[in-house]
Amino acid sequence: MDLSWRRTCCRSQVKFSPFLENRLAVPTSQNFGMVGNGRQYILDLTPNGLVQVAAFDTPDSLYDCSWSEENENILVSASGDGSIKVWDLSAPPMANPVSNRQEHAHEVASVDWNMVRKDSFLSSSWDDTIRLWTLDSPHSLRTFAEHSYCVYNACWNPRHADIFASASGDCTLRIWDVRQPRSTYVIPGHEMEILTCDWNKYNEFMLASGSVDKSIKIWDVRSPRQELTRMLGHTYAVRRVKFSPHKESLMVSCSYDMTVCLWDFRQPEDALLARLNHHTEFAVGVDMSVLVEGLLASTSWDESVYVWQMGMDPRAA
Repeated sequence: MDLSWRRTCCRSQVKFSPFLENRLAVPTSQNFGMVGNGRQYILDLTPNGLVQVAAFDTPDSLYDCSWSEENENILVSASGDGSIKVWDLSAPPMANPVSNRQEHAHEVASVDWNMVRKDSFLSSSWDDTIRLWTLDSPHSLRTFAEHSYCVYNACWNPRHADIFASASGDCTLRIWDVRQPRSTYVIPGHEMEILTCDWNKYNEFMLASGSVDKSIKIWDVRSPRQELTRMLGHTYAVRRVKFSPHKESLMVSCSYDMTVCLWDFRQPEDALLARLNHHTEFAVGVDMSVLVEGLLASTSWDESVYVWQMGMDPRAA
């Protein structure tokens, strides 16, 4: 790895591959994403630690990435210049990116691949919009433009091919059905910006949100007037939330308070299972492996990537 890059590089997110149990993707940016280049890393977890498989440079910061659900070699990245980069690990390095989608007017904050239909993905942006894409078309198929501020996150429902949720700085969550002309639900979820959301993998109506107000809320989208539960434990903004793919009530979060927290939302009096403080800067990325139960990963502005088994100390993994 280029050490001169590493000294100025912050990790933005981490995503386990849905095909290979030891593979991860980590999008990064220089100078905390404020100015400078980006680099998309592909890493393999080996007995000797994380090993770089590939790295692709970009002219601007990368804030998120998502693996294809139908091709283990395809990955998309969200860029600070408003573009979406499509990478193909089976192509020669100089052929990458194999596609560059440039339609958003500001930074692309998130990308998410459809787990059910598997042929499409979403992008959300600081230009207040969400766009729907397929690999077959160089142009977006549709733009969703009802939010009044940055859309920090958009994610597909893991059980419905046409339904997704979005989280915005306008303090709302919206539920969308791509077959409908407008959003189907608007949830005034928090009194401060909502930075992240995620669907429960076992309950198609359950959605989690994390906010600048330091709280995590669990919602039943059929009854959005009041959250099911509210979990407090972080001392700064909640940057990411992620439901477990293996246990319905288990979830993980990370925060600008530099911690990663594990939760069991079925235990509202003692939902916080563990608070991990292995990072020394803002913790901004977290994921749970679909293929290996209990395997977690986190990233931070401290330039580190940790991968560990639940119950272990990440620093000892």
